[in-house]
Amino acid sequence: MITRDQLATLLDRLVEKNKVIAPVSDNRGVVRYTAIRTAGDVAWEFDRAKVPPKSHFLPQTEELYCYDTTGGELRIEPVPAAGRAVVFGVHPCDLRAIAALDPVFDGVFKDVYYLDKRERTVVVGLACKQVLPGCFCRSYGIEPTDGEGADLMLTEVGDRYYAEILTPKGEALVREFPELFSDGGVEEGRRGKEALSRELAGQFQREVDLTGVKEKVDTMFEHPYWQEVARKCIGCGICTYLCPTCHCFDIIENHSGHRGSRLRCWDSCMFTDFTLHTSSHNPRSTKKERVRNRFLHKLSYHNERYGLAGCVGCGRCVAECPVNIDITKIIADIKEVD
Repeated sequence: MITRDQLATLLDRLVEKNKVIAPVSDNRGVVRYTAIRTAGDVAWEFDRAKVPPKSHFLPQTEELYCYDTTGGELRIEPVPAAGRAVVFGVHPCDLRAIAALDPVFDGVFKDVYYLDKRERTVVVGLACKQVLPGCFCRSYGIEPTDGEGADLMLTEVGDRYYAEILTPKGEALVREFPELFSDGGVEEGRRGKEALSRELAGQFQREVDLTGVKEKVDTMFEHPYWQEVARKCIGCGICTYLCPTCHCFDIIENHSGHRGSRLRCWDSCMFTDFTLHTSSHNPRSTKKERVRNRFLHKLSYHNERYGLAGCVGCGRCVAECPVNIDITKIIADIKEVD
């Protein structure tokens, strides 16, 4: 168990030697995971960060390496390795999303930039305290108090947090600051977490039946339904940027004189140029094809390739889409269309 004051002390002490990423609210009330300087920066009462914590492991813009061609010789300057980091306050849906990203970057091709940050990062999960109207994580087998994917999981129980050590990384973190954690009240904390889980289970306003959806959507590649969905879409890409499992990126060069750098930056499969070839051929030139690809990826492709769903039911795309395209409605429609 750990109190709120002790937790704040823990973050302040971690900041001294680590990069600490936590939910922070800006002057517009938008919560995103960003580096903090003190525990006072943390948005303690946040419900769901608008920008998910994937931005730590896969930054929106990331320098991969620098190069210098002075004197006609090419010299590559690698970017310094990432230091130790702690990502604090990750909700269960985002924990599952990180697990869904891991096999993408740790498959046949190893992404050393992502994997280095994963290896050097301790993930501290935080159970939800309420279920938002757009949440449907439970449909994907995720409970709002689940700790799977965290190194250390915290659940607020009364005026303290019930702390669960789930990995050696989490154990090492607790052992580093033994004076801040207490064994007293652990059973009370466990019961409090169970009670919270039951309470939150009754708050869900959205649930979808995923039975047979993958099998059905796999037969719908040429179905006219995708044109119907595409009519509403404006191709802004907000669904992909705020999705915790989307991971499309582009590689660009930043060059001036004899020096330059190679950058990786987020891209979106909803953009017209995403699949544009140098030959000028574009295999997904229409909005219908791009919309179809997005939902096939979420509901079929990712699961088929990696064994985990490409959606975690966080509800960000439902809440933020400017034209109200709702994946839960699309799932329901898929089950009904002929």
